[in-house]
Amino acid sequence: MGHIEHKGWFSRGYLPHFDAAQTYQMITYRLADSLPQHLLFKLKEKLEAGDIQEQEYRSKIEVWLDHGIGSCALCKPHIAELVIDAWMFFDKERYDLLNWVVMPNHVHVLIRQYEQFSLSRVIQSWKSFTANAANKSLRKVGVFWAQEYWDRFIRDEQHYINAFSYIDENPVKVGLVTCADEWDYSMVGRLTCGQDVRGPRNA
Repeated sequence: MGHIEHKGWFSRGYLPHFDAAQTYQMITYRLADSLPQHLLFKLKEKLEAGDIQEQEYRSKIEVWLDHGIGSCALCKPHIAELVIDAWMFFDKERYDLLNWVVMPNHVHVLIRQYEQFSLSRVIQSWKSFTANAANKSLRKVGVFWAQEYWDRFIRDEQHYINAFSYIDENPVKVGLVTCADEWDYSMVGRLTCGQDVRGPRNA
Protein backbone atom coordinates (compact mmCIF):
# COMPACT_ATOMS: atom_id res chain seq x y z
CA MET A 1 0.00 0.00 0.00
CA GLY A 2 1.30 3.48 -0.86
CA HIS A 3 2.12 6.22 1.55
CA ILE A 4 -0.89 8.03 3.06
CA GLU A 5 -0.33 11.67 3.86
CA HIS A 6 -1.76 12.46 7.27
CA LYS A 7 -3.56 15.78 7.60
CA GLY A 8 -2.09 17.21 10.80
CA TRP A 9 -4.55 19.76 12.20
CA PHE A 10 -7.78 20.00 10.20
CA SER A 11 -11.46 20.71 10.68
CA ARG A 12 -14.57 18.84 9.54
CA GLY A 13 -16.98 21.56 10.60
CA TYR A 14 -17.20 22.64 14.22
CA LEU A 15 -14.26 20.87 15.82
CA PRO A 16 -10.54 20.67 15.05
CA HIS A 17 -8.94 17.26 14.59
CA PHE A 18 -5.37 16.10 14.61
CA ASP A 19 -4.15 13.31 12.32
CA ALA A 20 -0.55 12.06 12.30
CA ALA A 21 1.22 8.73 12.03
CA GLN A 22 2.28 7.04 15.28
CA THR A 23 0.03 9.38 17.25
CA TYR A 24 -1.91 8.10 20.24
CA GLN A 25 -5.55 9.14 19.96
CA MET A 26 -8.55 8.96 22.27
CA ILE A 27 -11.66 8.95 20.09
CA THR A 28 -15.32 9.43 21.02
CA TYR A 29 -18.29 8.98 18.74
CA ARG A 30 -21.98 8.69 19.47
CA LEU A 31 -25.37 7.53 18.24
CA ALA A 32 -27.27 9.97 16.06
CA ASP A 33 -30.12 10.30 18.57
CA SER A 34 -27.90 10.64 21.65
CA LEU A 35 -28.16 14.42 22.10
CA PRO A 36 -31.11 16.86 22.15
CA GLN A 37 -30.75 18.61 18.81
CA HIS A 38 -32.01 22.00 20.00
CA LEU A 39 -29.44 22.08 22.79
CA LEU A 40 -26.69 20.89 20.47
CA PHE A 41 -27.57 23.64 17.98
CA LYS A 42 -27.37 26.31 20.67
CA LEU A 43 -24.05 24.95 21.89
CA LYS A 44 -22.60 24.98 18.37
CA GLU A 45 -23.73 28.58 17.94
CA LYS A 46 -21.84 29.53 21.12
CA LEU A 47 -18.74 27.71 19.89
CA GLU A 48 -18.83 29.42 16.50
CA ALA A 49 -19.37 32.81 18.13
CA GLY A 50 -16.41 32.30 20.44
CA ASP A 51 -18.56 32.42 23.58
CA ILE A 52 -17.20 29.03 24.68
CA GLN A 53 -13.99 27.18 23.90
CA GLU A 54 -13.70 23.74 22.36
CA GLN A 55 -12.88 22.10 25.70
CA GLU A 56 -16.07 23.45 27.28
CA TYR A 57 -18.05 22.36 24.22
CA ARG A 58 -16.74 18.81 24.53
CA SER A 59 -17.23 18.71 28.29
CA LYS A 60 -20.87 19.75 28.05
CA ILE A 61 -21.54 17.15 25.37
CA GLU A 62 -19.91 14.42 27.44
CA VAL A 63 -22.15 15.34 30.38
CA TRP A 64 -25.22 15.02 28.16
CA LEU A 65 -24.03 11.72 26.73
CA ASP A 66 -23.58 10.30 30.21
CA HIS A 67 -27.28 10.94 30.89
CA GLY A 68 -28.11 8.13 28.45
CA ILE A 69 -30.38 10.09 26.11
CA GLY A 70 -31.87 8.48 22.99
CA SER A 71 -32.49 4.90 21.95
CA CYS A 72 -29.29 3.67 23.65
CA ALA A 73 -29.06 0.90 21.05
CA LEU A 74 -25.54 0.07 22.24
CA CYS A 75 -27.10 -1.45 25.38
CA LYS A 76 -28.19 -4.38 23.24
CA PRO A 77 -25.47 -7.04 23.58
CA HIS A 78 -25.38 -7.99 19.90
CA ILE A 79 -25.03 -4.35 18.85
CA ALA A 80 -22.26 -3.71 21.36
CA GLU A 81 -20.45 -6.79 20.07
CA LEU A 82 -20.66 -5.48 16.49
CA VAL A 83 -18.82 -2.36 17.59
CA ILE A 84 -16.16 -4.26 19.53
CA ASP A 85 -15.60 -6.72 16.69
CA ALA A 86 -15.12 -3.84 14.25
CA TRP A 87 -12.39 -2.37 16.45
CA MET A 88 -10.67 -5.70 16.89
CA PHE A 89 -10.76 -6.68 13.24
CA PHE A 90 -7.98 -4.34 12.13
CA ASP A 91 -6.06 -4.26 15.40
CA LYS A 92 -2.32 -4.58 14.66
CA GLU A 93 -3.02 -4.02 10.95
CA ARG A 94 -4.30 -0.43 10.76
CA TYR A 95 -3.67 0.67 14.37
CA ASP A 96 -2.86 -0.59 17.85
CA LEU A 97 -6.06 -0.98 19.87
CA LEU A 98 -5.11 0.09 23.40
CA ASN A 99 -8.34 0.56 25.36
CA TRP A 100 -12.06 0.86 24.70
CA VAL A 101 -15.54 0.98 26.19
CA VAL A 102 -19.02 0.78 24.70
CA MET A 103 -21.48 2.97 26.59
CA PRO A 104 -25.28 2.95 26.02
CA ASN A 105 -25.23 5.80 23.47
CA HIS A 106 -21.55 6.48 22.72
CA VAL A 107 -18.12 4.88 22.68
CA HIS A 108 -14.56 5.73 23.68
CA VAL A 109 -11.56 4.07 22.06
CA LEU A 110 -7.82 4.63 22.45
CA ILE A 111 -5.50 3.72 19.56
CA ARG A 112 -2.04 4.32 18.19
CA GLN A 113 -2.24 5.32 14.53
CA TYR A 114 -0.27 3.56 11.80
CA GLU A 115 1.51 5.29 8.94
CA GLN A 116 -0.70 4.03 6.10
CA PHE A 117 -4.13 4.83 7.56
CA SER A 118 -5.52 8.28 8.27
CA LEU A 119 -7.65 8.77 11.37
CA SER A 120 -10.74 9.76 9.40
CA ARG A 121 -10.43 6.63 7.23
CA VAL A 122 -10.15 4.38 10.28
CA ILE A 123 -13.16 5.92 11.99
CA GLN A 124 -15.23 5.91 8.82
CA SER A 125 -14.60 2.19 8.36
CA TRP A 126 -15.76 1.49 11.92
CA LYS A 127 -18.88 3.59 11.61
CA SER A 128 -19.91 2.50 8.12
CA PHE A 129 -19.70 -1.22 8.82
CA THR A 130 -21.39 -1.10 12.21
CA ALA A 131 -24.14 1.28 11.07
CA ASN A 132 -25.16 -1.05 8.24
CA ALA A 133 -24.97 -4.17 10.40
CA ALA A 134 -26.79 -2.59 13.35
CA ASN A 135 -29.63 -1.19 11.22
CA LYS A 136 -30.06 -4.58 9.58
CA SER A 137 -30.13 -6.32 12.95
CA LEU A 138 -32.55 -3.78 14.44
CA ARG A 139 -34.67 -3.77 11.26
CA LYS A 140 -34.29 -0.03 10.97
CA VAL A 141 -33.23 2.45 8.33
CA GLY A 142 -31.66 5.86 8.61
CA VAL A 143 -28.68 7.40 10.31
CA PHE A 144 -27.18 5.29 13.09
CA TRP A 145 -24.09 7.25 14.14
CA ALA A 146 -23.80 11.02 14.42
CA GLN A 147 -21.54 12.41 11.69
CA GLU A 148 -19.10 14.16 14.02
CA TYR A 149 -16.50 12.51 16.20
CA TRP A 150 -14.06 13.86 18.78
CA ASP A 151 -10.40 12.97 18.94
CA ARG A 152 -7.79 13.96 21.50
CA PHE A 153 -4.20 13.26 20.57
CA ILE A 154 -2.26 12.13 23.62
CA ARG A 155 0.38 14.70 24.54
CA ASP A 156 2.44 12.85 27.12
CA GLU A 157 2.53 9.92 29.55
CA GLN A 158 0.27 11.55 32.14
CA HIS A 159 -2.29 12.41 29.48
CA TYR A 160 -2.20 8.76 28.35
CA ILE A 161 -2.79 7.56 31.92
CA ASN A 162 -5.68 9.98 32.35
CA ALA A 163 -7.31 8.96 29.06
CA PHE A 164 -6.88 5.27 29.81
CA SER A 165 -8.45 5.73 33.25
CA TYR A 166 -11.31 7.84 31.87
CA ILE A 167 -12.26 5.03 29.50
CA ASP A 168 -12.11 2.39 32.25
CA GLU A 169 -14.10 4.46 34.72
CA ASN A 170 -16.85 5.89 32.47
CA PRO A 171 -19.37 3.10 33.32
CA VAL A 172 -18.67 3.65 37.03
CA LYS A 173 -19.00 7.43 36.71
CA VAL A 174 -22.54 7.17 35.32
CA GLY A 175 -23.65 4.47 37.76
CA LEU A 176 -23.86 1.49 35.40
CA VAL A 177 -21.56 -0.56 37.64
CA THR A 178 -19.76 -0.07 40.94
CA CYS A 179 -16.38 -1.29 39.71
CA ALA A 180 -14.84 -0.78 36.25
CA ASP A 181 -14.12 -4.46 35.67
CA GLU A 182 -17.83 -5.31 36.09
CA TRP A 183 -18.76 -3.67 32.78
CA ASP A 184 -18.98 -6.36 30.09
CA TYR A 185 -18.41 -4.00 27.17
CA SER A 186 -14.99 -2.65 28.08
CA MET A 187 -11.45 -3.87 27.66
CA VAL A 188 -10.89 -3.95 31.41
CA GLY A 189 -14.06 -6.02 31.87
CA ARG A 190 -13.01 -8.51 29.20
CA LEU A 191 -9.49 -8.82 30.61
CA THR A 192 -10.85 -9.48 34.09
CA CYS A 193 -12.98 -12.31 32.71
CA GLY A 194 -9.96 -13.75 30.89
CA GLN A 195 -11.42 -13.06 27.43
CA ASP A 196 -9.27 -12.35 24.40
CA VAL A 197 -9.21 -8.65 23.54
CA ARG A 198 -7.15 -9.04 20.37
CA GLY A 199 -8.51 -8.95 16.86
CA PRO A 200 -9.26 -12.21 15.01
CA ARG A 201 -6.23 -11.71 12.76
CA ASN A 202 -3.99 -11.85 15.82
CA ALA A 203 -5.79 -14.50 17.91
